[in-house]
Amino acid sequence: MNLHNKRWLDSVSICTRFRSFQANVKGLVFLHSIMKYSRVVLGIETSCDETGAAVVDENGKILGDALLSQKEVHLKTGGIIPSVAQQLHKENIHRVVNEAILSSGISPSYLSAIATTVKPGIALCLEAGLTYSLNLVKQYKKPFIPIHHMEAHALTIRLLHPVEFPFLVLLISGGHCILALAQGISDYLLLGQSLDEAPGVSLDKVARRLSLIKHPECSSLSGGQAIEHLSSYGDKTFCKFRLRMVKHQDCNFSFSGLRTHFNNIIEKMEDFEGKQKGDILLCAADIAASFQHALAHHIVKQTQRATLFCKRENLLLPHSSLVVSGGVASNGYIRTMLKNVADDIDMPFMCPPPPLCTDNGVMIAWNGIERLRVGAGILNGAFDIRYEPRAHLGKDISEQVRKASIKLPPLKKI
Repeated sequence: MNLHNKRWLDSVSICTRFRSFQANVKGLVFLHSIMKYSRVVLGIETSCDETGAAVVDENGKILGDALLSQKEVHLKTGGIIPSVAQQLHKENIHRVVNEAILSSGISPSYLSAIATTVKPGIALCLEAGLTYSLNLVKQYKKPFIPIHHMEAHALTIRLLHPVEFPFLVLLISGGHCILALAQGISDYLLLGQSLDEAPGVSLDKVARRLSLIKHPECSSLSGGQAIEHLSSYGDKTFCKFRLRMVKHQDCNFSFSGLRTHFNNIIEKMEDFEGKQKGDILLCAADIAASFQHALAHHIVKQTQRATLFCKRENLLLPHSSLVVSGGVASNGYIRTMLKNVADDIDMPFMCPPPPLCTDNGVMIAWNGIERLRVGAGILNGAFDIRYEPRAHLGKDISEQVRKASIKLPPLKKI
């Protein structure tokens, strides 16, 4: 290389570095202007089998997001083993949080607060997230915002749409099934909840009883996903069912009896087809579709009663919405049936997209933003806070709902 070319390349290199420096300075100036006027929260989620972290600003912009699922590990064991889940959280949380922060382009020193799920959830998983978060709080001297996991699900929709209080919210997941009236941040009236197991648990257990992990189309799917997939070409009228809770005119849920009923059907069909337990039934898709429909039907009827109760008690405004969230809200069939209910009673229906229905760091960060805005539950020097594996959402008025004894008119679209 001659001297002239070397000097030219050196000058290009210097110019390139200078332009890069200018861009970085402009970026820092822009970032500083954002930080000057906008609050930013880091959210951390470890309540179950997802390690999630996100950085969200008060305008609802997701600046950074990272999520690591443990699904493949737990599929092999047939369910979540708490000690295994906790160890995976501990091994991955630093990487996940760093990825969210780095992708946001924001230094931790610019954060307005750190928000973390502390209730409800699997105790060992909550502990992993809380311990890590409190170390960050101490390191960067930031306010700490403890988050109720179900409130975070309830408020996720407000990240995407200007949904006003009050609104009726149905939270359906692997750990919960809750109907509540959201009146404000940390202000809820509990209308009903599952008395035994959550819908996600029932879906997973029926999938395991059908041995769907052995099905060639379902080997990489969770139980609920496998049921939904097979249901798409199954006959939902294959199995007859009768909801045993219709005599109880409240908004509570019960799924264990329904699951037991279908387990009995599976056993009878194994005998009929000459199959051993653990074999794939020829009618597996039909049983899956029937169970999914039965479970959805139960959820729909209780939701219908909740809307009628709230309207009768003047707890809702004419424009109030029905909001559905939680992991099971990712099920397209269940979501469609619930939308049909909302349409039938002329009520706006709102549901986050599936990635924001399942557990994630974005919803935790957004809940932190919502709490910052109203000054609710913001802690400084919060090193004595504890996680709570079990926690109610709001004031329980389910007995009042039961006493109202609201009868349900037939719905047009279910």
